[in-house]
Amino acid sequence: MTSNKLSQNKLFHKLPAEQQQWLISMEQTYAFSFQQLKMMAEYSADLISWQTGSLAQFHHPHAVGGAKGKQASAKVFHQLRDGYESLKNGQKSYSEEKRFAASEQKFPEEQMVEVQLKGSIMGECPVASEKTRCCKLKTLDVVQQCGFDCSYCSIQSFYHGNQVRFIRDLVSHLNSLELDPTKGYHIGTGQSSDSLMWGNRFGLLDSLYQFATEHPNVVLEMKSKSARIDYFLENTPPSNMVFTWSLNTPTVIQHEEKATASLDKRLESARKLADQGIPVGFHLHPITWYQGWQEDYRALVSRLVNTFQPEEVVMVSLGTLTFIKPVLKRIRERMPNSSILQMPMEDCAGKLSYPFDIKKELFSTISQAFPASWHDSVFFYMCMEHIDLWQPVFGRSYDNNEQFEEDMLRTYQEKISQISQSR
Repeated sequence: MTSNKLSQNKLFHKLPAEQQQWLISMEQTYAFSFQQLKMMAEYSADLISWQTGSLAQFHHPHAVGGAKGKQASAKVFHQLRDGYESLKNGQKSYSEEKRFAASEQKFPEEQMVEVQLKGSIMGECPVASEKTRCCKLKTLDVVQQCGFDCSYCSIQSFYHGNQVRFIRDLVSHLNSLELDPTKGYHIGTGQSSDSLMWGNRFGLLDSLYQFATEHPNVVLEMKSKSARIDYFLENTPPSNMVFTWSLNTPTVIQHEEKATASLDKRLESARKLADQGIPVGFHLHPITWYQGWQEDYRALVSRLVNTFQPEEVVMVSLGTLTFIKPVLKRIRERMPNSSILQMPMEDCAGKLSYPFDIKKELFSTISQAFPASWHDSVFFYMCMEHIDLWQPVFGRSYDNNEQFEEDMLRTYQEKISQISQSR
């Protein structure tokens, strides 16, 4: 019979029957607390996702000795926790057999709908913070929900269900925005969904094209993991539209970015736009710590350097896995076939991410892989990272977010102007 403590745990009911039964028998034997059982359910869900066995593998009854009651339950819980933590905090290994084919998949037509706008169409970056160095990006939330299935996705915590919502009368809402024509703006469309995967559904790209044309003081960033650029090959965008791709190693893409375009397809699309004199950029994000990461990310940088000239590229950003608690909860509830949460975590400005030293190694290794010509011509930055990382990684830092925002926007506008003149 399921105890009240376990029956109240939503995640417990998602576990396989044999693991539910094991947790029930363990609670009956050791009388764990509600919090201990909650953590054990989380451990079990993680191990299933990582495909690393069950929590039972860490239970060694003989090590409890003659302990009884709370002392016995504490000893057993420490066994389970320590076994789980040893797997969690080690450098994960991605299996060749567990890869899936990297191929962009289409979202079902019947799940795409137009809806009335609620609230403002323009907002702040959803992870903006004064505790980390932030570029203060403005966002246009023109589509809500993403059709890709990245294991680490934060969009899943903001929107619920499988319905993709497009804003009705988008042009009128964009026209209603009060923008100072004497001021520069950096606005992104890839925070509440992917910028390119939907094509011109419901006139989406027509509306954004018009908005960028009418506001030359806006740098409109179209961020994507899609290869879908057909609209912009047929309709040359205004020079203030910048097309950026989130990139990762083939290993990460084929294990953690299900239904997205392959690395080859993303780079091919970026190359086609750059050939038309259209500004492009790249987000190396989320950089992931796993066995072989150094060689894989250096190879990725080498591909960029060999495929593009620094004069064609506006920016390169570096970022890594950073979670808020609602996202962790959603990932565990989904129990994807993913080891994305198999990583050491510590608090970083109210979020959970890699420890500082691991981040420093990740970012420094990748930054140093780029030749000096790229650092001289391309704007490099870190997305929402601790201010103490900037100096050791890039050899520069900012006193505040406003200074960062101003330098980024000025550099973007100068580079866009240079690219436009070379068309």
